[in-house]
Amino acid sequence: MVATDRVKSRRLPGLEGVWVFIAADMVIFAVLFNSFMQDRHKNPALFEASRHALDYNFGGINTLILLTSSWFAALAVDAAKKDQPARIPGLIMGAFLCGIAFMASKAIEYTGKLSGGISMMTNDFFMWYFSLTGIHLVHVIVGNVFLAIVWTKARARAFDGGNRVFLESVVSYWHMVDLLWIMLFPLLYLMR
Repeated sequence: MVATDRVKSRRLPGLEGVWVFIAADMVIFAVLFNSFMQDRHKNPALFEASRHALDYNFGGINTLILLTSSWFAALAVDAAKKDQPARIPGLIMGAFLCGIAFMASKAIEYTGKLSGGISMMTNDFFMWYFSLTGIHLVHVIVGNVFLAIVWTKARARAFDGGNRVFLESVVSYWHMVDLLWIMLFPLLYLMR
């Protein structure tokens, strides 16, 4: 294959419309992150004191969970490209279970905050914390629903080297969810 053939065969994974959605979603989150930073700049002492009420271990564990999930999802796409459909269901199940683990971890974290008297109404930092992580959690739930659909299709051997657009679309969305958390974790838990 000559270099021009490789260039012609390159394409975005998945459907173009998914990439439009991902770009729009990322713009919305960029606006939210910017608004958070503006509020943080207005009252840095409150934001710093409130940040200390968060357990960065939860944030770190959630980061590892989502990175592992994205790794499983990427391996599933690779298996489809290599015409190894038997591997895809197990890999997608790994990604799905990591998504469930993330949701469970967030539920434990939220329960701890709420039972400790911390809510969205506590102060501006926690309004942002619950809003940003809550919106992200909705994205995780939606992604897990789509991973379950992909898993069902993968069990029926619906994906292979020539038929992987739906799989790639879902995995691209899932990587966006991971990327958003990679930005949220330092923004909320680590930034001084």
